[in-house]
Amino acid sequence: MFKTPCCRLTGVWKCLPCGLVGVNVQKKLIANASRSHMSTRSLIQLCRKNQAEWFTFQHLCFLKRQYVKSIGGVCQRARPKQEPVASALEDRDDSLVRQVQQIPALKPEPGTVVPPCDSKNIQDEPEATRAARLEARQWKESRVEYSDLPGIYARLSKIKLTALVVTTAAAGFAMAPVPFDPVTFLMASVGTGLSSCTANSINQYFEVPFDSNMNRTKNRPLVRGQISPLHAVSFALACGIPGVTLLTLGLNPLTGFLGALNIFLYTCCYTPLKRLSITNTWVGAVVGAIPPIMGWTAATGSLDPGALLLGGFLFSWQFPHFNALSWNLREDYSRGGYRMMSVTHPGLCKRVALRHSVGLIGLSALAPVLDVTTWTFPLVSLPINLYISFLAFRFYRSGDRQNARKLFFCSLWHLPMLLLLALTCKKSRASRDEAAVAPSTASLAL
Repeated sequence: MFKTPCCRLTGVWKCLPCGLVGVNVQKKLIANASRSHMSTRSLIQLCRKNQAEWFTFQHLCFLKRQYVKSIGGVCQRARPKQEPVASALEDRDDSLVRQVQQIPALKPEPGTVVPPCDSKNIQDEPEATRAARLEARQWKESRVEYSDLPGIYARLSKIKLTALVVTTAAAGFAMAPVPFDPVTFLMASVGTGLSSCTANSINQYFEVPFDSNMNRTKNRPLVRGQISPLHAVSFALACGIPGVTLLTLGLNPLTGFLGALNIFLYTCCYTPLKRLSITNTWVGAVVGAIPPIMGWTAATGSLDPGALLLGGFLFSWQFPHFNALSWNLREDYSRGGYRMMSVTHPGLCKRVALRHSVGLIGLSALAPVLDVTTWTFPLVSLPINLYISFLAFRFYRSGDRQNARKLFFCSLWHLPMLLLLALTCKKSRASRDEAAVAPSTASLAL
């Protein structure tokens, strides 16, 4: 657009603005060049002047500093380190130290017998006694006799918990609407017990470092080193493989699948979740609800609504049982690093216990609807369900150790009593057949 240079334009006044702009730009460039040259020279002189005043990376290693102003600029001075209190006490004169008042000797009351004090000095004891005393304090290799193995295996497999699992599986087998077969019942009990031993042994194998920090579990065989981890895993495999095989081939594949699923849920889901999330309680409740379903499927070979109802009984019962137990073991679980509701969510722990205690009443009323029991069962089971709900309500209101202990001990006899009442009020096979034939007869009459 402007192809003609300013110097060729006609008239002097047209070229005057361009000349003024060029002169101003030239002056600014000269001034900046001289200023930058001076700043460069001053920076070099500062570095050569005093290297001790450099601001290095070491000044950033401390967060607490004092900045003071001086004539030469802003300097940095570290805050003086405080002398320890012990050194100040050591410099004091002995005369300033407070004298300890001696307590006069207490005279025994008349009629009390004071045992004689052993005035024998430890230095005067024989060399053999001293060597034996020091030897008793040393670490020794733990040697286990063959006669001790049954007791060790019983503690490794948590024999009391395994007995409860077998009992609930037997209750599921007995509640099934089929004739009782002793051989099938024996195979179901043995297979369920072996599966439970496997799950408990692998659980202890994984939790050795954490069980050693808890008073409740510090005497387990693997924690004390009574058996090696390889020995424990071998015992678990020796129980698990025959147990699942017996359930699968001796009974039916559905029961074998439930047994293997229960081992997987307990060892690979519930055990690691105990240190990650409070959902481990719900996963553990599912694990506890499967054994009565296994007993039902072992007898019938099918998964019926009655089996799910029995599993629901066990699922709901475990929350007041375990939440009350864990409430008095909060310090132990916290020391072991386990995330339990009683440790991280105490309010939720009490609410869940109350909710599932009341839920047992509804499940009992559902049993005659599903033709598992007669209508007598909801009535006869109502007192014990109301009682455990009342204790759960008191635990919810107060949340103290005493009410938690009462709820826990009530849950110990509540479950056997509930299953026994259900077995007593079980609907007979003849009444089931009559109920099944009645609709077909009515349809033929129409």
